[in-house]
Amino acid sequence: MRNKLIDVYAIIQQYWPLGMAFILAGLYRIFKPRIKGALGERKIALRLNGLSRYKYKVINNLVLEVNGRTSQIDHVVISDFGVFVIETKNVKGWIVGNEHSEYWMQVIYKRKEKLYNPLRQNQAHIAALKHHLYNFPNITYVPIVVFSNRSAIKVETDAFVIYSSQLTSVIKQSSETRLSQAEKETIFAKLTAVNLSGTYDRATHIKGIRKRIKERDKSIQHGKCPQCGGALTARQGRFGRFFGCSNYPQCKFTVNQ
Repeated sequence: MRNKLIDVYAIIQQYWPLGMAFILAGLYRIFKPRIKGALGERKIALRLNGLSRYKYKVINNLVLEVNGRTSQIDHVVISDFGVFVIETKNVKGWIVGNEHSEYWMQVIYKRKEKLYNPLRQNQAHIAALKHHLYNFPNITYVPIVVFSNRSAIKVETDAFVIYSSQLTSVIKQSSETRLSQAEKETIFAKLTAVNLSGTYDRATHIKGIRKRIKERDKSIQHGKCPQCGGALTARQGRFGRFFGCSNYPQCKFTVNQ
């Protein structure tokens, strides 16, 4: 019996590194998107840390609650020149789409994956910021979508959809003073006070997002705009047929046919 135990122990000693490697590889595969996202956000945070602390006040990972729903914003920069709202995408490959489409496409060789339009994500983020900063109705919000330098941006838009290496130079392009030092301090203090990043439940947040997607898809199936409730009408555009909101240009919601 003792010899058998010794044999089992020897086998475990011999093969446990291989077993641990398989386990770690499996865990990495499961959590890879979250790990990549966190690394991308960390890199952007380091870039933003190089900005002048007198002109710019940075909040990373801002989580706001509005009417029972949470909105997670990667980075907010409160500056003399307005509030920059930054959404980061640490992905590679071609990023193809246009400003008003619901989804963009990530293309890596023959593999294609849908990517929810991050410009729309930022619109929701700005709405959440306006809800909490209602005492500052004249704030200029500047949405920026940042992709990894490993990607190739092929997006039809006039908005700031840029590479991570361009971020600080794009921010510094703004030069018209819009906020005083006191206003910046007040806005920073307000957002810091309502930030739920340390206590919010990520699983509940994701569940809420999936619920909203389901509700949106249901509205679309019934021919209603999920943003304003207007009727969806078929149209022909540069990229083919699509459905657009009948309340255009007040509402610019579109979805591919």
